[in-house]
Amino acid sequence: MRSNDEPSGLVLLVEDNRNIAEMVTEYLESRGFGVDYAADGMDGYRLASSNGYDAVVLDLMLPRLDGIEVCRRLRNDSKKATPVLMLTARDTLQDKVTGLDAGADDYLVKPFALQELEARLRALIRRERRQVSAELLKVADLTLDTASLRAIRAGQELQLSPIGLRLLTILMRESPRVVSRRDIEREIWGDALPDSDTLRSHLYNLRKVIDKPFQKALLHTVQTAGYRLADLDAQPN
Repeated sequence: MRSNDEPSGLVLLVEDNRNIAEMVTEYLESRGFGVDYAADGMDGYRLASSNGYDAVVLDLMLPRLDGIEVCRRLRNDSKKATPVLMLTARDTLQDKVTGLDAGADDYLVKPFALQELEARLRALIRRERRQVSAELLKVADLTLDTASLRAIRAGQELQLSPIGLRLLTILMRESPRVVSRRDIEREIWGDALPDSDTLRSHLYNLRKVIDKPFQKALLHTVQTAGYRLADLDAQPN
């Protein structure tokens, strides 16, 4: 049974299969969640971008606008950090990585158990509520507001991809500690670990945005150990 001291939340379900939508809605409402519903990607994006949900359950294959594009627009255009749980009928590594790269936080393969859906939703909501307490991160002249997803360095707003924002958040929270490659990969992609070049490519793109236009580099590779974000000149000897 659900603990009384664990609040549920308001969830947006974007699913075009009416039977699945009714089943999920009925179950989540019985478990204390509030549920809004959209049957296609356009309506889902409109609701997700204009309301404050605790989480979004988003089907991958949707009419009018697919789940990948909904997620990308939510992160890039609306700058929403709302946790997204992606539903997919395709259990392949590439599909999972594509969804996570678009900004999804977790995925669930159809058919799924309603209890697992609830557990994953609660984990996402708990994580988001913990993170809200530390919304403004700062390293040297670089700041990141994790609520608005705005990154600014030396007064200049930076345009980052969803994965870039997640990488930056991890490195800024741990700064100046070195974060291992494996820890970063598991934090972003979970058990859907990408090939060896994927993280390297995202870090390269992150460097281009946060370091290349500026005189001092903040993102450093520590050979055999991992990566860290720090102003090395300001570190004590």
